[in-house]
Amino acid sequence: MDEIATKFSRIRALTEEICKPLIHEDYVIQSIPEVSPVKWHIAHITWFFENFILIPHYKNYKIFDINYNFIFNSYYNSVGKMLDKNKRSILSRPSVEEIYKYRKYVNDLILELIKNADQQTKSIVLPLLEIGLNHEQQHQELLLMDIKNNFYHNPLKPVYIDNELEISLCEKLSWVDIPEQVIRIGHQNLDFSFDNELPVHKSYINGCTIASRPVLNGEFVDFINSGGYDDPRYWLSDGWSCKNNESWKAPLYWEKDQNNWSIFTLNGLKKLDEYQPVCHISYYEADAFATWSGKRLPSEFEWEAVAKDLKIEGNFLDNKKYQPHVDTFDKSAIQQMYGDVWEWTSSAYLAYPGFKALYEGLGEYNGKFMINQMVLRGGCCVTPKEHIRLTYRNFFYPQNRWQFSGMRLVNDD
Repeated sequence: MDEIATKFSRIRALTEEICKPLIHEDYVIQSIPEVSPVKWHIAHITWFFENFILIPHYKNYKIFDINYNFIFNSYYNSVGKMLDKNKRSILSRPSVEEIYKYRKYVNDLILELIKNADQQTKSIVLPLLEIGLNHEQQHQELLLMDIKNNFYHNPLKPVYIDNELEISLCEKLSWVDIPEQVIRIGHQNLDFSFDNELPVHKSYINGCTIASRPVLNGEFVDFINSGGYDDPRYWLSDGWSCKNNESWKAPLYWEKDQNNWSIFTLNGLKKLDEYQPVCHISYYEADAFATWSGKRLPSEFEWEAVAKDLKIEGNFLDNKKYQPHVDTFDKSAIQQMYGDVWEWTSSAYLAYPGFKALYEGLGEYNGKFMINQMVLRGGCCVTPKEHIRLTYRNFFYPQNRWQFSGMRLVNDD
């Protein structure tokens, strides 16, 4: 119990550390419907602990504010009604100060519950705390994604943190065999996983070769310069329509001045580093690039087959670079499977055979989103390292670009 209390305090403190560079005006911005204001994030993850742990398991718990169940519920229909997501920016009240009071109130009572719970309560609460802490780590990544998008839409291009990076290093691309095999897929350990990583099942892999590293900015520039954004031969039908409707000419956050590309980062507007992994591309752009290259994207099962023997090492939130970057190579055949950029796969986000969702309201956490989205693997430069694992399945709609998403190619020849 002391260990979980320490972990709870540490993870909750990291969220507040992420918010330290911000001023109060930054807390209420919502640049696009997919983004949430910072204030909403830090209130929602507090509401999660209050709603799923304190209300049902803390005797005589006094709800901090009954209205918060409406304004800070995200998508849990079984819990009650909620504010429309695209209206979260109207919440000038409650104030930032009030939200931090709410956060402290819930923190103190969670720690008290951990300390004083009887054995039966502990057996119920500990798994809920583990879900809640992993949920908070997801929102730590979302916070940095959303801050970046909010700042990008400001004509002044504010800097979240001034962190100059050296030019990336790069080694020549090579191809690594993935042999034909039947592989056991899914979380096989006793430690934490989300329900969408289960159950363990078998998957057949036909055999192919996979790129030793992700696709780089410079390689994506070649796609742009060759007219890749203007040639329908490379695009899925929905992707072609989306590209035209959104007027895409390059990845999100890229800007061109005459013949020079720049990229907006959490460190401000920077000259494009051609050796950094390409980032902030949609599934449609990733698939178009792969088709243009005469290659394809890996399935999530091929990705897992390659990554299963690798250590979870890379450029994560812990490095505080907040940008995909390459500065060391370990001479492994496969590099950067973890960290830097989430890698799009060709796999639709669907239930594994025999999938069972979590119980009660938490059953809405993953299962109900298993339609019309694609799986990404590996974590990124704003993912907490301890949050990622081999079997972690991230998922986004194919048109989404504000997440730190990139790609790796597979060759069937």
